[in-house]
Amino acid sequence: MTLDKFRPLADRALGPFVSAAKVAGLSPNGVSVIAFLLALGAGGVYAVAAREPLLYLGGAVLVFLNGWLDLVDGALARELNVASSGGDLLDHVLDRYADIGIIVGLAAGVGQWALGIAAVTGVLMTSYLGTQAQAVGLDRVYGGLLGRADRLALVGVVTGVAAFVRPSLADLTLVGWLLVVFAVVGHVTAAQRFYHAMAGLD
Repeated sequence: MTLDKFRPLADRALGPFVSAAKVAGLSPNGVSVIAFLLALGAGGVYAVAAREPLLYLGGAVLVFLNGWLDLVDGALARELNVASSGGDLLDHVLDRYADIGIIVGLAAGVGQWALGIAAVTGVLMTSYLGTQAQAVGLDRVYGGLLGRADRLALVGVVTGVAAFVRPSLADLTLVGWLLVVFAVVGHVTAAQRFYHAMAGLD
């Protein structure tokens, strides 16, 4: 299910956005910071969207922009030939805080804190296992059921729908069930990455 396998296709579509960033004088780190601020904005919008559901649509737009700029920063670094370990570290740290901000906002909006904790730990462990494989000498792992690109796409689509449709099943809204998916599938994805990393070390 992971969308990361489509990275080469996305990279080819990034040209105009990379050019625009260059014209604007933005550095790759600057793009990373903007993407992070958009994610925090999405989390803030989601935290209050249950009271005004149309706000979910605005949060969805911010999430999609965050995901797109998360691709632009790396492409810009390669274009400018300034890719560095420091930039990679900054990007990953901001991505993790962005994930936390979005999920905490979703949980706050629907008052599902236990699900929010389970979801955010699943998301963080998925990302941790992806980079920890690289730390022990393997390639960075992007596989599994639910990578970051998949999470952002799901958040954007589900919250976009939640702006107009508000079904409830077992006392959970669409957003509540999204947190369930992140909680369950996130930990399954982390386990998948752990298994493949261990197999690669044999």
